[in-house]
Amino acid sequence: MPPVHHRTASRRSCGTEVPHSGGWAATGESRGRSLRALLPALGALGLLLALPPAALAHAILLEASPAAKSIVAGPDVAIRLRFNSRIDGARSHLSLVFPDASVRALVGESQQAPEILTARALGLAAGTYRLRWQVLAADGHITRGEVPFRVR
Repeated sequence: MPPVHHRTASRRSCGTEVPHSGGWAATGESRGRSLRALLPALGALGLLLALPPAALAHAILLEASPAAKSIVAGPDVAIRLRFNSRIDGARSHLSLVFPDASVRALVGESQQAPEILTARALGLAAGTYRLRWQVLAADGHITRGEVPFRVR
């Protein structure tokens, strides 16, 4: 009679019992290996949760001049936006929505600091304006928003 050969099946990562040369593997052994495989992922999750919120967030507008809903003197208005993270000024955009709903792009000045954008809006008449901004943050995400203000 020829010898009997047993086939060895590979283990599955889902932690179920799988056959091996001596029969079925113990469920506890499979679970132990599965848990050990998860340890690096759990450690990485713990590190992410331990990071300060600013490290995980997109660019958040911290300060605007003119401030939201403020009334400023015209006709020339200095614009300054400060964010919670580094901003790529070359890939960010500022525009002004006029009282008649027309839009004019603003030319950004060279950045004073990596988290600040500045520009000047010239020749503004009295009325309600909206400063529109779109920034590319250091985390690679685009954030946009508006700051409404009035010129007297």
